[in-house]
Amino acid sequence: MSRPADILIAVLGAGSARRFGADKLAQPCGGKPLGLWALEAAKGTGLPVIWIAGGTIPDWVDCEIAQNPRAAEGLGTSVALAARLARERLAGALLVTLADMPLVSSQFLLRLAGARAPAACSHDFAPGVPALIPASLFGELEALGGDVGAARILRGRGDVSLVDARREELLDVDTPEALAEAESRLARWRVSARQAALDGWHLAARRCGAQDGSSPM
Repeated sequence: MSRPADILIAVLGAGSARRFGADKLAQPCGGKPLGLWALEAAKGTGLPVIWIAGGTIPDWVDCEIAQNPRAAEGLGTSVALAARLARERLAGALLVTLADMPLVSSQFLLRLAGARAPAACSHDFAPGVPALIPASLFGELEALGGDVGAARILRGRGDVSLVDARREELLDVDTPEALAEAESRLARWRVSARQAALDGWHLAARRCGAQDGSSPM
């Protein structure tokens, strides 16, 4: 079992966005570029992060970058590149996540990193991405090509740890409609977070008032 310190996170941001019809990772989403949500979630874990880029590199990517010269051939080539880089760094495991999944949190990635590898989020009780791949499977990842991703390597295996996530967390933005849904969910989450913070402040104020006999403001 890999320790979290042995894990390299690869954020796959080299897709062509054919279904979206534009540079979707640069599209505004909740006040920042869509792809920045996934990058910040990865960096928020404190683990080393590498961004797998295609022909262009977004100016808001502020971590290590590796360009995939074969990005046009499909997602599998980006996974293969990430696995090769992880192997060269002697990483114990590779955590693969997608740049177009803005609702995946740092907390979820850390839960995945702490699971016994191989591990993956549960998509209808089947392994999907984000996924944690141990070094023993890097060779299989490096052989990938076309649109075959890391989840294909895990399906059918009996040793995969499935990590539950809320369905909305796994939203993959492939269309303008999905982008609008992501923005809506992010807005609702921010409102909920502000309300939770306000409720916590009122509760603390009431407790202080009860202790000193005064009334809370």
